[in-house]
Amino acid sequence: MTNAEIGGKPRFWNGWRVMGWGMVAALLVTPAIAMRFTQEVDWSPADFVVMGGLMVSIGLMIEFLVRQSGNLAYRLASVIAALTIFLTIWVNLAVGMIGEEGGYNLLFLALMVLAVAGAIAVSFRPRSLVWIATGVGLLQLLAGAVGLPTDPRGAMLSMMFALPWMLAAGLYRHAAGSPGR
Repeated sequence: MTNAEIGGKPRFWNGWRVMGWGMVAALLVTPAIAMRFTQEVDWSPADFVVMGGLMVSIGLMIEFLVRQSGNLAYRLASVIAALTIFLTIWVNLAVGMIGEEGGYNLLFLALMVLAVAGAIAVSFRPRSLVWIATGVGLLQLLAGAVGLPTDPRGAMLSMMFALPWMLAAGLYRHAAGSPGR
């Protein structure tokens, strides 16, 4: 059996992998189908390109991160962090986290860039990722609190996005205490 095979099957047939990429395809096809039945969904070709690029990028990020460790806590934390980045960017592109457009929403995008840059800078080590996920979660809370007077509903939504960051931090902490990254 080669390194590219798991249990006699090629690695690319891993069930989680097929399900993940299948979900990406389903999410991209859904608006195309909905547009045939309702005027409320109106995506341009550019919308499909941007969302497809974002989904493929996040999918590749997840693929890369889960290969960094065989530790389940590390893998779960990485998937949670990547999906939180995706959802934050998606909400910002769709409607904006706080208000329609402007400084607050650019701050949330900057936080996601900071999270990715920080993870790269620390070579994806779980002990360091604890601090990055915690920091991004706290900054997400702070940004939401600052935006409360402008848009209370959006600010509360933003503050809720701190929860998955804290969950990821806890899982990275668990992974850091486990042998073998």
